[in-house]
Amino acid sequence: MIFNGIDHIRHKESDNFFLLAGPCAIEDEALALKIAERIVRITDDLKIPYIFKGSYRKANRSRLDSFTGIGDEKALKILRKVNETFGVPTVTDFHSAPEAAMAAEYVDMLQIPAFLCRQTDILVAAAETGKVVNIKKGQFLSAGAMKFAVDKVRESGNPNVVITERGSTFGYQDLVVDYRGIPEMKETNECPVVMDITHSLQQPNQSSGVTGGKPELIETIARGAIAVGADGLFIETHPDPASAKSDGANMLHLDKLENMLKRLTILRQAVNQL
Repeated sequence: MIFNGIDHIRHKESDNFFLLAGPCAIEDEALALKIAERIVRITDDLKIPYIFKGSYRKANRSRLDSFTGIGDEKALKILRKVNETFGVPTVTDFHSAPEAAMAAEYVDMLQIPAFLCRQTDILVAAAETGKVVNIKKGQFLSAGAMKFAVDKVRESGNPNVVITERGSTFGYQDLVVDYRGIPEMKETNECPVVMDITHSLQQPNQSSGVTGGKPELIETIARGAIAVGADGLFIETHPDPASAKSDGANMLHLDKLENMLKRLTILRQAVNQL
């Protein structure tokens, strides 16, 4: 399980799903701490193992003038501050092999972006840090094809792998979730599988150059994932999605998170009894 690679995650004894959640990008320290404080309180109340998520840089943007970050070191230090302040693990994505060691100095889990999940040098570099490696399934890949990405990490000496489903390309400007892939990836790879709820509701490649989304379906996607046995959920959230500097169109408003997680916890308890 994921807990084998992250010692200080809370509520390990819980039968609940685990949660990776936070803003899409690190925008500033005050906002990151505000979001983390709120989610820590909620997850402690619901006994949900929690990992704070935030990207120190957004390398994959449609337009040259899109926000990419506040500076790598500055953002990574904010991720460390979240860990030190609230005692929760952190996760961030990175975008090239040399960045793996840099990011690993600040976070507990390294995330491979979906578009990069076939890049051998990136997977090997992540594995060699010894951190838990979360591989996002490419929008262009079948569930079965993820076996080879997982094998690259394990064969590089790191057994601590997580797979994240984030939808499959459906036409030019939409994604669809095939829930069959969650149990298939769990069985084939014998590792935790996460459902990235908010990114699976993206509508990429819009003519404006700004990604769209369907946030009204966030809970629908989450319920389906819990029902078919997802081990964890990935949710990007923000106190004001409309003003978020990245992926605001598909993020969950922070005020909606608590009640949704309460309902999902009830659903998880029901699934556990089956």
